[in-house]
Amino acid sequence: MSGFRGYKMKRWCIQKRVRAVCGFTLLELLVVMVIIGLLASYVAPKYFSQVGKSEVKAAQAQIDALEKALDQYRLDTGHYPATEQGLAALVTRPSSEPKWQGPYLKKGAPPDPWGKPYIYKYPGERAELDLYSYGKDGQPGGTGESADITNW
Repeated sequence: MSGFRGYKMKRWCIQKRVRAVCGFTLLELLVVMVIIGLLASYVAPKYFSQVGKSEVKAAQAQIDALEKALDQYRLDTGHYPATEQGLAALVTRPSSEPKWQGPYLKKGAPPDPWGKPYIYKYPGERAELDLYSYGKDGQPGGTGESADITNW
């Protein structure tokens, strides 16, 4: 290997009075930008797929918390709120409920992670009470992020 001395980065320098100011060439900066772009195109899809999974987990956690609040309501009053009363009965005393000891939530029932209200039915069609979200697409059924998130 005669004559091989390795690669040295070319730097340009401007002599100022006491010290030299050095920098990289435009080609070197472009190569670094391309490498960063390639890395971002590989990492971004993996990152954003995790965001969808976290929204589903957040909806499951919210449904669990709402179900616990509904159970506390039932312990105090002897029954779950009617479908017409909805989840608002966890925050505001229904006029026909003398045993109500709430509020059972600090604020009103939160919307699901996609901004839609949770669906509450009592008596439920699938369980004693039905509490669910239609997922990202807002339509019944679906798969992945668009699947229904339920308490049954």
